[in-house]
Amino acid sequence: MNNQIKIVVLLLAMCMSAGSAIAGGKLKRDVFKVSGNCGMCKANIEGSLKVPGIEAALWNPDTKNLQVKYDPAVISLAQIHHLVAAAGYDTEAEKADPKAYDHLEKCCQYRSSKCSHD
Repeated sequence: MNNQIKIVVLLLAMCMSAGSAIAGGKLKRDVFKVSGNCGMCKANIEGSLKVPGIEAALWNPDTKNLQVKYDPAVISLAQIHHLVAAAGYDTEAEKADPKAYDHLEKCCQYRSSKCSHD
């Protein structure tokens, strides 16, 4: 029983130190422009960033700004741009994959249309 308590205390200490490491600045925040039109674009853009190393991604359809909070030890900013571009959306650093862009819903094809359902 005494060993079990020691194990639990050790695990709690490890969790607390991991939490303080994140709070200590290991995560990075960046903001950059991503082209898009609407709520469906928002879901696609944010959904493309549900990968290990990214804690949060929030795209604003009005400002076209994508705020991303990530661990640079796991994923780079260039990789984040690539993921968004692979989903069919232009970023400041990378043009959208043409095939992915062509497969977007018509209202999400931001180069040629404005969304009418938002």
